[in-house]
Amino acid sequence: MKLITTFMLLCVSLGVQAHPFPQGDATTGEKLFAQLQCNRCHSNMYGGDGSAIFTRPNRKVNSAPQLLAQIGVCGGNVDKEFSAQEKQNIAAYLNRYYDFK
Repeated sequence: MKLITTFMLLCVSLGVQAHPFPQGDATTGEKLFAQLQCNRCHSNMYGGDGSAIFTRPNRKVNSAPQLLAQIGVCGGNVDKEFSAQEKQNIAAYLNRYYDFK
């Protein structure tokens, strides 16, 4: 019984690690990101389509919690206070750049 319980806990913990934004929906996050024109600010800072902000070597965001916090900060740039769900959705979308586990 202990072995089964240990195995189940291990599976659950690995599942959580594999999905840093478990309540997030990347498709919904992508739509919100586009609707609010988030890349407009990113393009002004880094040129091109703005995606270099996510991939630069000295980026500020290096963990899933930092990404959620940064999304909240960026909300001020578009006059939007994101709900916890909206942050999860946007983070799930942006994780394509970060690949947090």
